[in-house]
Amino acid sequence: MTDDKAKGIARGLTNYGDAAFSKYLRRSFASSMGYSREMLDRPIVGIAHSASGFNNCHRHFPDMIEAVKRGVLAAGALPIEFPTISLGEVFLSPTSLKFRNLMSMDVEEMVRAQPMDSVVLLGGCDKTVPAQLMGAMSANLPAVQLVAGPMSTGRHKEHRLGACTDCRRFWQQFRSGQIDEQEIDTIESKLASTAGTCAVMGTASTMASLTEAMGMMPAYAAAIPAVSADRLRMAEMTGALAVELIGSDRTPRSILTQEALDNAVTVLLALGGSTNAVLHLAAIAGRVGLKLDLKRLNEISDRTPVLVDLKPTGAHYMEDLHYAGGIPAVMRELRDVLHLDARTITGETIGDRIAAADDWVDRKVIAAAAEPVRQTGGLVALYGNLAPGGAILKRSAADPSLFEKEGRVVVFSSLEDLAARIDDPELDVAADDILLLQNAGPTSPSSMPEAGYLPIPKKLARAGVTDMLRISDARMSGTAYGTIVLHVSPDAASGGAIGLVRNGDRIRISVENRRIELLVSEADLQARRDAAQEVPREKKRGYDWLYDQQILQAEDGCDFGFLVAGD
Repeated sequence: MTDDKAKGIARGLTNYGDAAFSKYLRRSFASSMGYSREMLDRPIVGIAHSASGFNNCHRHFPDMIEAVKRGVLAAGALPIEFPTISLGEVFLSPTSLKFRNLMSMDVEEMVRAQPMDSVVLLGGCDKTVPAQLMGAMSANLPAVQLVAGPMSTGRHKEHRLGACTDCRRFWQQFRSGQIDEQEIDTIESKLASTAGTCAVMGTASTMASLTEAMGMMPAYAAAIPAVSADRLRMAEMTGALAVELIGSDRTPRSILTQEALDNAVTVLLALGGSTNAVLHLAAIAGRVGLKLDLKRLNEISDRTPVLVDLKPTGAHYMEDLHYAGGIPAVMRELRDVLHLDARTITGETIGDRIAAADDWVDRKVIAAAAEPVRQTGGLVALYGNLAPGGAILKRSAADPSLFEKEGRVVVFSSLEDLAARIDDPELDVAADDILLLQNAGPTSPSSMPEAGYLPIPKKLARAGVTDMLRISDARMSGTAYGTIVLHVSPDAASGGAIGLVRNGDRIRISVENRRIELLVSEADLQARRDAAQEVPREKKRGYDWLYDQQILQAEDGCDFGFLVAGD
């Protein structure tokens, strides 16, 4: 049985039927690592890190871990690092999202099972921070998040480069014939030039920012560049903070209240942040019994201006946001719509943080609330017979001329069908058509990859077409842009209406009315359902089986049903 009152190495003893023997044996084995008795008598701060040779974003973690340890030791505790699953975004097949819940279980169980009094969660790449927060919310041991920080930008000719919005910009130019293979090969080696997460307001930077906004990190911790000495000083400070948390009531569940969740959503919308953050916030909230209501997101979006001019929707990069004033400066502009009394992991309130923030702001990067980048929030949820459970559009990255539209649909039934036909010169497609991808949602074999950024058919791209309305049950990278409706729910593989769409059908979208409708009668849709042949399900084992049995839809964050907190 776990002794919750015990501290340090004596916490949660292995059960041999003799507690004194268990403690004696544990000390004996711990001593083999060279710890003195004085060190073993200290409380323990765990450092859960996600370093991996398959995760370029985290290659500077050894230095960060050493800085955390300095902070812990200086504050009088013993730091012990331990690895967990690491999710390198571009190194995982079929997609990193499939393994986020697995990583969250790893974090939860290792935090709970090993003897530590608090924990520093060290992550960065897209799914690692959500997984760590999900695990921490479930374990509920005092915890503080620490992130990798964003990459610094590179250069190519006169261009400033940052992964991965510029990856897509130049690839689009290559597909349309504006640059040749030699130049794209040269650009390839310059896009990700330092350690750290993507240099733009992609998913990793969005989640770092929202973690700070919800109060699970110290002020300014989200945007410090990965290679800056300030990042190491933040790591040291985080280590000291983790010691301060030991025995306190500042647990993850006490920080993530409904008010903190609303604050995170508000900042997401003001940043024009990643659509993936909607999934991750829903999953994190679900671990404490809260629900991210997409209709509530729309209400907040209507009152929240976009204030930050970062790529993929603007001109600047994450390092610019840091030097412009960081997340505290953004939150100061939003103070009239935030819950200022929400408590943070440092013990101060959000209002305290705003009051303590530096007055200077670079208005080229962070706009004043009175003169925003755009008047309403960056994301909006759509509903209708095509998406009864909702769908997400990043309107700050979209073409407003496509917001109120009806068009003919060109359907791709799978990722394989998309790859086979999208560049076929004989494809029956026009610039004012709507491209729709099926069977790329959470219950599909592809497990909801970032495939929603459907390429413009090559023959249209070479004719100068740069955007079209695109719809899918998939996700999109936070670094991407375009008029793209994502997360259509229920997904096609679970029987959702998106799987019933046929070539030549018509779809109407109204962003103003928050609607997306398939213009096919319910009788015809039912006939299509009745005629559909059941696809035999492949026999699964191991984690594939667990995923297949437990995965939830997009509006519930694609968590596993058995991990969501009960009523």
